[in-house]
Amino acid sequence: MLSEREDELGARLKEFEGRAAAVAGVGKDPVNAPMIRHWCEAMGDTNPAYTGPDAIAPPTMLQAWTMAGLSGQAGPPGRAEAFGELLALLDAAGCTSVVATDCEQEYVRPLRPGDLVTFDAVIESVSDRKTTKLGTGYFVTTRTDVRVGTELAGTHRFRILKYAPTPRKSRKGRENPSSHRRPRPRPRPVVNRDNAGFWEGVERGRLLIQRCTGCGTLRHPWLPGCNACGCLEWDTVEASGEGTVFSYVVMHHPPFPAFDPPYAVVLVELAEGVRMVSNVVGVPYDEVRIGMPVAAEFRRYGTDAGADDESPFVLPVFRAREGS
Repeated sequence: MLSEREDELGARLKEFEGRAAAVAGVGKDPVNAPMIRHWCEAMGDTNPAYTGPDAIAPPTMLQAWTMAGLSGQAGPPGRAEAFGELLALLDAAGCTSVVATDCEQEYVRPLRPGDLVTFDAVIESVSDRKTTKLGTGYFVTTRTDVRVGTELAGTHRFRILKYAPTPRKSRKGRENPSSHRRPRPRPRPVVNRDNAGFWEGVERGRLLIQRCTGCGTLRHPWLPGCNACGCLEWDTVEASGEGTVFSYVVMHHPPFPAFDPPYAVVLVELAEGVRMVSNVVGVPYDEVRIGMPVAAEFRRYGTDAGADDESPFVLPVFRAREGS
């Protein structure tokens, strides 16, 4: 049962439903070909609809045209006071952490280079108090209507969880002060019907890449259809495992129990041309460099005594090759 204080907070939060989160926001830049090109290159999307004189913007870029960027501007353009007040109220209640949980978009008309978007956003809903594995808090959903002139182009719903983190406890229920020093078991990969074949290959020590049987395009991560021609038929090719570090980031914060920061997360470009996110092993994090040659190897996790995993599993990692 909720305490009287929690009931009061929940009632105050509910009062924000229907209030504006952004008013008369204007995109910082018109829809433009360079941003479309960069997006398509990053996503590996070669759909011809996004190039040429009659190009449209990928529909999933809808939110990109409303974002403030890294200029130091305080919040998105047009942000209303109500949204800041809502977040401050949650912060004051101890819900200082935030994680994005869900995004829904509806596309009404395509956006084309030269279009200047405007937008309004509303605080659509605030949930009752919820307890999750991350902690206890509230789900906040905002809805943004994106327009060109008076014409609706699309709707973007974004849901976050503002929560108070749950202290990590030992099995006896006492808070474990050393838990941040002892790595926990690695999180298991999320296996679904679209990527099950990849993980089955990894379990056998094989790095399998999808290949479209319509146009021959290789793709990773695994998808139900080809992002080049739309064909739903595919087979696989086995990668050699050799590649180079295309990009990387060194993670310092936030701490994650399964890893000991700082550590490098890399984007490896395989010899076959596709890219894969993983870790580089065999060298310190501060020696990882763009262009570093690497080779895949397969490591089994979840085999330590007392591990929480029901069964061991295999993950692909990349080892720096000699002479790198």
